[in-house]
Amino acid sequence: MEAETMARVEKLAAIGRKPGLATIIVGENPASAMYVRIKHSACDRVGIRSQNVHLPEDAKIDEILDTIRGLNAREDVNGILLQLPLPQGLDPARPMAAIDPEKDVDGFHPLNMGALLAGAERLVPCTPKGIVWALERLGVELEGKEAVIVGHSNVVGKPLAAMMLNRNATVTVCHVFTKDLAAHTRNAEVLVVAAGVPGLIRGDMVRPGAYVFDVGINRVGDRTVGDVEFDEVIKVAAAVTPVPGGVGPLTVSMLMSQTADAAEIQMGSEER
Repeated sequence: MEAETMARVEKLAAIGRKPGLATIIVGENPASAMYVRIKHSACDRVGIRSQNVHLPEDAKIDEILDTIRGLNAREDVNGILLQLPLPQGLDPARPMAAIDPEKDVDGFHPLNMGALLAGAERLVPCTPKGIVWALERLGVELEGKEAVIVGHSNVVGKPLAAMMLNRNATVTVCHVFTKDLAAHTRNAEVLVVAAGVPGLIRGDMVRPGAYVFDVGINRVGDRTVGDVEFDEVIKVAAAVTPVPGGVGPLTVSMLMSQTADAAEIQMGSEER
C-alpha cells in the first residue's frame, strides 16, 4: 500500500499538488506523541509533507478550533488529524466536526460518517478501511460472508459494520452486553475483534478457516498483546493478524493513502 501511495504522491507532486498532512496534539500524552511520530515517519516514507501542531495541556477548546480553522484554510494542507484522546475535560466532538470534511483523513466527520452509512464512501476511518483492503488483497469476497465484529466503537466497530454491509456481507456486531459471545464468533468466516480485552478470543471460539483481525492493543506486564490468543487461534484460522505489527501498521498505511485521496478530492472540488 505504501508503494502504491508513493506512486500517487509522485504524480500529484509532478503537477504541483504534493499532499500535506497536519497533525494536532494537545498536551503531553506519551502514547499520543509516539503515534504522531509513527504517522510522520510514514509520511516521510511515501513523500507526503507533514507538520505537527502541539498545543499545551491547558489549551481551551476555542484554541483548538482556531487551529483547525487555520489549517482548513491552507491550500498546502490536504489532511488534518486531531490526535485523540484530548486532555480530560475536552470533548472531541466539536473539534472533529470543525475539520473540513474534505480534509478529514481520519474519516470521523459527521458528513463522512453519514456518507459511509448511505453507501457513498469517501474518507472513512482508517482501521476499517485497512481491514477491508486486506480482505480484498487476499481475494476474500465479502459478499455473502458471515462477518462478526466484537466491539461497537465509533472508531472501528460501527464504521466497519457499515463498510461490510456496503459489500453485502451478513454482519453481526457483538459487545459487552452480548450474552453468548462464542456462539456468534464460531459462526464467523471473517472475525474482527476490537474489544480491548486481552486474550478474549480463544481457539475454540473460532470457525476453522476464518480470517481473524485482532485490533486490540493491551499492555500486560511488559508485553503488548491483542484481544486474540494468537497461538491458539492460528492453529484454527486461515489467517490471523499479530499484535503488535498487524492492524496498527495497516492503519497507518491507510492514513497515507487517504491523505492522497483527500488531495485528489480537493482537486476535483476546485475543478467543479
